[in-house]
Amino acid sequence: MLARFRYRLEPTVVQRSMLARTFGCVRVVFNDALRCRDKAYRAGETLSSTEVQRRTITEAKTCDARVWLAEVASVALVQSVRDAHRAYQNWFDSIAKCRVGRKVGHPRFKSRKDSRQSFRLTRNGFVLRPNGRLYVAKVGDVKVRWSRELPSPPSSVTIIREPDGHYYASFVVDVQPSPLPPIDREAGVDVGLARLATIATTDGQRLDVANPRHLARKLRKLRRLEREKVRRVKGGANRDKTRRKVALAHSKVVRARRDFHHKQALMLVRDNQAVYVENLNVAGMVKNRRLARAISDAGWAQFVRLLEEKAERYGRTVHRVSRWLPSSKTCSVCGRVKRDMLLKDRSWRCPCCGAAHDRDHNAARNILAAGQTERRNACRAGVSPSSGEAVGEEAGSTPITA
Repeated sequence: MLARFRYRLEPTVVQRSMLARTFGCVRVVFNDALRCRDKAYRAGETLSSTEVQRRTITEAKTCDARVWLAEVASVALVQSVRDAHRAYQNWFDSIAKCRVGRKVGHPRFKSRKDSRQSFRLTRNGFVLRPNGRLYVAKVGDVKVRWSRELPSPPSSVTIIREPDGHYYASFVVDVQPSPLPPIDREAGVDVGLARLATIATTDGQRLDVANPRHLARKLRKLRRLEREKVRRVKGGANRDKTRRKVALAHSKVVRARRDFHHKQALMLVRDNQAVYVENLNVAGMVKNRRLARAISDAGWAQFVRLLEEKAERYGRTVHRVSRWLPSSKTCSVCGRVKRDMLLKDRSWRCPCCGAAHDRDHNAARNILAAGQTERRNACRAGVSPSSGEAVGEEAGSTPITA
């Protein structure tokens, strides 16, 4: 399986200047490739990726307007054209509905004002030196903070400049799976805001993972820095300094959240043979203006993605339960569905069997039961309930067995 290993870079002043030049050239070539394809489409012409590369790189270097493209590594320019081709292919596949995931629109042009800049190199564009430095074509040997060893030789590297001004190298390496010993325990996970996750296991235990609210802790400082930035003159050096302070504060939030998610996901994968989570529509949930910041701060999508990646590496299973499952409203004892439950109701009592439930733990137990049932089902077809269907109503219907 392929994995990314990311390390901090410490380029010199001259190397920073060359990296900035490479970022700019890669950005221009990417935009030229988009314009070339759009122009060919309007003219009814079909262009191959090789022809686009010839027009935007080979011929462009001979023109006075693009002669400076020869000053940077050609490997980065070629990869930029390939990235543009991939962006168009994703758009076409999304239109044809043969692409998994959310709908993808027309590729957008890159801007020099984008807070994050990057370019990608293949094997012939970089070398790992014996002294621990990273040789980047046309840039030189760059110092790397090696926090851990690479498990195998990298196939490509992406050089990234973050909004806070720090540089990183993201290597793509082939990692061999290392399955953990089998364990007779499974878990259902219900993600939330009061707690990041409430876990119900097959051995009857309940585990609560606290929500650290990394962004909420930094909001007061971020508000102060934003007010300070507004007072600065646009285009001035002081405004740029404050902008970097804001970016540094956000960077600390992102790193802290990612580190916490990594640790909690690894804990879940190590202690359980299978983990069941809800297939939530997070992109749709953040459209709620009252909960958008809290949901983004919790980072549900990143947490589930890390769960799946670690499960694949360590030989575990992560199964997503249908989002149409009324996990919070279904009694985990008798299966009765309580339809008149509000979001503020954090605990409730089943009107049928009288069992008292904590909302999140009850949902985790239902997710665990539903996930085990779906895995036993050979078809595992996702069927959404119709608008007129009433399954397990409080009156006049047969309750669902848990």
